Amino acid sequence: MFRSLLFIPGNNPSMIQNADVFNSDGIIFDLEDSVDINEKDNARNLVNNYLSSANNYPSLVVLRVNPIDTEFFKKDIELIKTKKINYILLPKTTMDALNVLEEMLYDIEVKFDLDTVKVIALVESAKSIIQIFKIAKHCRVEAILLGAEDLCNDLEIDRSNEGNEILFARSRVIYACASNNIISIDTPNTNIDDELLLREDCLNAKNLGMKAKSSIHPSQLEIINEVFSPSKKEIIWAKRVLEAVEKNIGKGAFSLDGKMIDKPIILKAQKIIQKANKYNME
Repeated sequence: MFRSLLFIPGNNPSMIQNADVFNSDGIIFDLEDSVDINEKDNARNLVNNYLSSANNYPSLVVLRVNPIDTEFFKKDIELIKTKKINYILLPKTTMDALNVLEEMLYDIEVKFDLDTVKVIALVESAKSIIQIFKIAKHCRVEAILLGAEDLCNDLEIDRSNEGNEILFARSRVIYACASNNIISIDTPNTNIDDELLLREDCLNAKNLGMKAKSSIHPSQLEIINEVFSPSKKEIIWAKRVLEAVEKNIGKGAFSLDGKMIDKPIILKAQKIIQKANKYNME
């Protein structure tokens, strides 16, 4: 469970060294898009050195590797030997790419006696969106992140502030994740200086069903965490529902404030309290 993931370029030593102090639920060390081709080896070495030697680490570590058809992919994957990586973020995810990654991860895990590393599938092409329900069922996949910039390039369309052009893709991600009990992660908002736009974008994604959002700048984290956390009003309501459940044990359904409370409503309340506890909210 998480609300926010912050991308940190793998060739940015100052951000890497401060990775544990950023107010995000997890850090994505990026070896792909944010790193120039001439900096790939340097970025990998910087991230490897940090994960191998730092005293403090982010609570959740994600490594975005380069695509499977690049010369960098194999060396990137080998960083799981640090035993500090919780997830591999696989760019350009398709079923073929997932299967290649699965074989390589398995071989490294067996060879070095490592725990199973899970995958966040980055879907950023029309092919990925079409295959998304198969991707969501893969045994390694625990979350799906929508990459809207590359998707729009693939479709030869422009991104808008309203996001109407990615509604179909967002919905596919949300339903694929919900039906497989994994986490849906929204695409980053690239307008880092517009807080109002970011809030509207977060609210839109959350209201559609996204459970988290990725970010490209630390300044975005406060709003993302706020929007994707339960509100005080939601927490108060959930507590009242669960208190009423205790008073109505044995009843299949009961009334609270004139509204019917049954199993789906109770489950919703339980999830809200679970999130509130996770994020240390009263």
